[in-house]
Amino acid sequence: MLLAPFGLILVAAGYKYLQVRAASDWPSTFGKVIVSTSEVRNVEVLDDTREERKRTEQRNFANIVYEYTVSGQKLTNNRVEIGENRGNFEVAETIARYPVGTAVMVYYNPRHPRDAVLDREMPKGIGGCLGIAAIIVLVIVVGGVFGAARINELIAAHLADPKVSPIVTALCGFGFLVALFGLALHRQASLARKWPVVPGIVKLGAPETYVSRDSDSGRSGAVMQTRNVQYNYRFKHVAYIGSAGSLSTSNPNPPPWQLRLFGMDYKNGDAVKVFVNPDNPSDSTLRPGGGAAYFLWAVAAGFVAVAYFIGTHG
Repeated sequence: MLLAPFGLILVAAGYKYLQVRAASDWPSTFGKVIVSTSEVRNVEVLDDTREERKRTEQRNFANIVYEYTVSGQKLTNNRVEIGENRGNFEVAETIARYPVGTAVMVYYNPRHPRDAVLDREMPKGIGGCLGIAAIIVLVIVVGGVFGAARINELIAAHLADPKVSPIVTALCGFGFLVALFGLALHRQASLARKWPVVPGIVKLGAPETYVSRDSDSGRSGAVMQTRNVQYNYRFKHVAYIGSAGSLSTSNPNPPPWQLRLFGMDYKNGDAVKVFVNPDNPSDSTLRPGGGAAYFLWAVAAGFVAVAYFIGTHG
């Protein structure tokens, strides 16, 4: 199960490689960019908590529309790269690379000329992703075969009752992983507090109703209402949408204290301060926070405390 996501990454990379190879033989023609701006699109993502096992997110995209002519027929398209664009990635950079009026080389499918791209190279960063995936798989396999057994032996040698070493090892391992997540959140919050701040306007999404699903049994659950809090902002003359989060409850009208508890106590049109990641302006937040890191560290300490109690009392 742990290796399944990395297997999917390898399959996706292989599929993209085949697409790149196919596009390498496509003919080309000159075209011109006629629209170059940002836009918000709906993207489907997996969600095991819902009966339909998916939900829709709004994300930022660069909308680069270009026109070109094939066999005397004028066509338009807005696909830039071979790789699948899931949004919130290099929006400003793509707009800057293809301003309105730019002459471009358009590569099109000779069988289906409406299928075209401007860049038919392998998606940027895919080599690095494959390398990281391979390293993680190697660490999991080697660590699972040799590391866990060795650590278990070392811990057992220091316990009054060596028989409890597996559970002590597991609790310490969980505590270590939770502490690492806390460290990552703390670092992210520290960086976000230094990001540039721009004004934004809250835009409450329409309440969404869905049927929940038990991820273990697969059975349908209660009917839930989701409150989505989004906000619009501009950074360096490019418009973006951000998400302050969502709250799902079985109560269509959650009380004010519950909204405040989860940071959802915004009204439509509220003026807010938006912290924007200058390296990727699609990445933003209203509350850099960092408090969640301390909660995770407390949970990690709890795992270690329980492990210590079991190890000393058997």
